[in-house]
Amino acid sequence: MQMAEISRRQILAALGGAALQGRVLAAAESPWPSRPIRMLVPSAGGSGADLMCRLFSDQLSQALGQPVVVDNKPGANGILAADLLVHQPGDGYTLGWLSSSSTVINQALQPKLPFDVTTDLVPVVQVGAGGIHLVVAPDFPAKNLAEFVAVVKARPADTYDYGSWGIGSTGHLMMEWLKAKAGLQIRHVPYKTVPQIYQDLQGGNIQIAWVDASSSVPLIKAGKLRGIAMSASRRGPQLPDLPTLTEQGYRFEADAWYGVFAPKGTPAPVVAAVNRHIRAALLAPALESRRFQLNLSQDTPQRSPEEFAQVVRQDLKVWQAIVRENGIRIEG
Repeated sequence: MQMAEISRRQILAALGGAALQGRVLAAAESPWPSRPIRMLVPSAGGSGADLMCRLFSDQLSQALGQPVVVDNKPGANGILAADLLVHQPGDGYTLGWLSSSSTVINQALQPKLPFDVTTDLVPVVQVGAGGIHLVVAPDFPAKNLAEFVAVVKARPADTYDYGSWGIGSTGHLMMEWLKAKAGLQIRHVPYKTVPQIYQDLQGGNIQIAWVDASSSVPLIKAGKLRGIAMSASRRGPQLPDLPTLTEQGYRFEADAWYGVFAPKGTPAPVVAAVNRHIRAALLAPALESRRFQLNLSQDTPQRSPEEFAQVVRQDLKVWQAIVRENGIRIEG
């Protein structure tokens, strides 16, 4: 009787295991996507990144026949959203619309992050590349980078202040890099927001700043600011006459970018499928128009997951070197 009972339990367990395995296999074999996709965004609703992601998600939804739901998770300069993505299942149904700032720059500044961007996140595809602008007040006596360097070096140390949108911001890192390369001595004035920088530039409180490459465009075109250089590997489409740092003798080719990431463990076939559909969605005229509005390069390479992963690794080394060589520290 006891042997019969054991056998019955074993049979039921085996049948249950087989049923579970069958469900797992069926789920694995289901074509992606078979249900809605969640897209984490590390910024608040209405921001530039959010608006571009929503436009992109609408295009992707149409292509996939499944909703792509934008989930805003602002906080800690993008760390909150990236960390949340790391802890999601690797099934292609939770993705992250992340930036170079929220990934490689954060990693360079805070080595003790709760995740590693090179091992805990899977780069899927790069969706935009650009940079930031070095600008000066209209009465600053320089029109290009060589003149800018000459003017600053001709004055006593720390004659000039420069603004950025905070300690550890891309603008802060870029100026510290340029100071080291050109032998400049300029004091850093961190602001909370870029609009505050514009106010003080036009009010005469500071004469130099690094600012984003989209909101500064109308001010440069109107002559309220003068563009000196762009940090990207190629010129921005809205200001084709503003040369890059590299073009002016200071080689720097780490772009600011947006990209789609997946959690670690996402199967390669799913990553490849996401990449393929996203690259197709990027060809939509509405997205090309939005990239132009944000002053992002119109000829960004359509990268494979492997190529984008290489960009992530290379850019991390660039920013780590800048942080290390300039002794930049922030509390993480």
